Order: sequence, then structure tokens, then C-alpha cells
Amino acid sequence: MALLDDLQWRYATKAYDPTKKVSQEDVDKIVEAARLAPTSSGLQQFRVLVVSNQEIKEKLAPKVLNPEVMVDCSHVLVFAAWDRYTEERIDAIYDRTTEERGLPQGRFSSYTDKLKEMYLNQSAEENFDHTARQSYIGFALSIAQAAELKVDATPAEGFDPALVDEALGLREKGLRSVTLLYLGYRAKEGDWLASMKKVRNPKEEFVTEYK
Repeated sequence: MALLDDLQWRYATKAYDPTKKVSQEDVDKIVEAARLAPTSSGLQQFRVLVVSNQEIKEKLAPKVLNPEVMVDCSHVLVFAAWDRYTEERIDAIYDRTTEERGLPQGRFSSYTDKLKEMYLNQSAEENFDHTARQSYIGFALSIAQAAELKVDATPAEGFDPALVDEALGLREKGLRSVTLLYLGYRAKEGDWLASMKKVRNPKEEFVTEYK
């Protein structure tokens, strides 16, 4: 029940204590949860950028939904997905897989050929739609890991992706920002959500069973 207890504890924190910083050890664990996330065909189609630089946070803050949260939090995790699939990207992960498993190069070529045929014939936007969805898996696991560590976190989609992409040079890396995750510790005052009951749809409405 530990995970469920952690998820019951967490909420989307609305005010952070700027004097309290998350330790590097805990940030590393939260990012590692994302790195270990499952992804379609094991391609790890996203990356995580860790922003603790105050100047960068303040530069991004005017174009986010809750600017004070970004400014006061300890770290901002930026989940950014591949802008599109390429032969090189697909081959790179499978070359690494065969090397680390001691398998002959090209062991998965019949499978990677199918991936290339499927993805390389799509538009860049179709590719990004798929890679962005993969990033949400890691995003969710990072949220859960933060809760386990009792680090407060706020998931955010309300931001200007173009500004984030430019500020962090994501396009040059072949990436586009998808989501943000603010990390830190809740402020004692100013967080209107802290004392409110967690509300979710009841199980009988949320779940449909076919037996």
C-alpha cells in the first residue's frame, strides 16, 4: 500500500518555500525514475532537463500559468521529446542494446526496419505526437518517486513551449518541450490547495469490469 499512500499524500503544490532546496540525491532519484520508465519499443524518445538556475526560471516564469510556483520552487524538470524519428535515433538505441547484452550487431534489424517503415513515413507532427506520449510515462513515474521521497511536485502543461525550447536550446538538440514538473517543499502559507481534501471520481464510476 506504500505507493497508494504516497499518491494520497501528494497534491499539485501551489506555493513553495524558496528557502528549502531539494537535495541532489533526491533530484537524481526522481530523474532516474523517468530514465527507467517503459517506452514504446524501448526507444526512450524523451529527455529530462533539470533547471535549478534562478535566472533561467525567472526568464521562463512570465509565460507560465503559475509564475510564482516556478520562481519559488527548488528545481524545474523539463520533459522534452524527440521532434521526430530518424534512422540514426532508432539504430543508436538498438546498437547500444545489442552491445550491452553481448549480442551481434544487427540482431534486431528486422524489427528496426519495421519501425523505420512505420515512423519515417509519418509527418514530423505525427512523430512528435507519439514521442510526446512516451514522455508522459516517465513524467508520471517521476511524480510518484517524488511523492515517495516526500518531495512536493507540481505537474504543469500551462507554459509557452516555444519560450522553453528557445531558452534551453532544445530545437538544436532535436527536442521539443512537453511538460514541466516543479519540485520543492510546500510553503506554510499561501498554498490554497494544501488543506483541501483530495477529490477523485469514485471507483464504481472510474472502473468498468468485464468478468
